Amino acid sequence: MKITGKIEIEAVTDVLCDVCQLTTTVRNGGLQFATLQAHWGYGTKHDGERYEIHLCEGCFFQAVANIKQERRSQALFSDNGGIVENDFGLVAKDDFFGDTVRS
Repeated sequence: MKITGKIEIEAVTDVLCDVCQLTTTVRNGGLQFATLQAHWGYGTKHDGERYEIHLCEGCFFQAVANIKQERRSQALFSDNGGIVENDFGLVAKDDFFGDTVRS
C-alpha cells in the first residue's frame, strides 16, 4: 500500500560565485559552476581544514590563467623555459554526457 503526502525538503536553488557573487544559473535554468576544494590531512599546516569554493565560468578561467602564470614564473629558468601547455588541467573535451573514459 502506498501512502502519499506532501513533505518539505531543502534543495539548492542557486549557487553564487564566491569571487564575483553572480549567479551560476544558465539559460536553461541549470547550474554551471566549478568547485575548488581541499581537505587537508595529518601533517599539514592546515590539518583538519576543509575548503570549498564555487566559481562561475569566467572566474574559473581567470583563476586557471593566474595559476598558469604562476607556473610560468616558477619554471622560467627550467629546461622547458616556463612553457605551460594550452590545455593545462583539461582532462576531457567534448564530454557532454560525462561518459569519457580517462586513462
